[in-house]
Amino acid sequence: MPTPPPLPEVVVARVARIARFDGLGVLALAGAFALVSALDHKVALALIGLAAAGAGAAELHGVALLGRRDAGGMRWLLASQPILLAAVLAYCAARLWFVPLPQIPESFRNLIAFSAEQWGMSVEAYLGFINRLTLGVVAVASVALQGGMFIYYWRRRAPVRQALASEL
Repeated sequence: MPTPPPLPEVVVARVARIARFDGLGVLALAGAFALVSALDHKVALALIGLAAAGAGAAELHGVALLGRRDAGGMRWLLASQPILLAAVLAYCAARLWFVPLPQIPESFRNLIAFSAEQWGMSVEAYLGFINRLTLGVVAVASVALQGGMFIYYWRRRAPVRQALASEL
């Protein structure tokens, strides 16, 4: 016998808990990246970090609205995900096209040279490849995560609305 769907009140509590955790994590991490970028005089990266932190703040605002029994909080949760995705993709593009690769510490030069030689590449080509690969993985992971969160929030709009309307 299949289990019944969870009660709308349970759905609201789960959505709020997940959104609070996600929003706080995004706000803290993006805020830290923005601060580090600003201290390093990388204005564009700092602005991208602030945009991502804004997405986390929007998610937290949505949680606060849900706590006040305002179903409009779901719009804030939904809107935060494409904003965060755009910020992450902009960060990846900026790192790829505008930020030079950092200097390699002396202790790693032999290891990187050995790895590059195994791949039949120069050290510069190898480091460029690793940089592109890493940024590509971050971009794909962000599309999956933010897309998944958007779908999660989208599919819970009706139960949330139902729960908040019944509690009035």
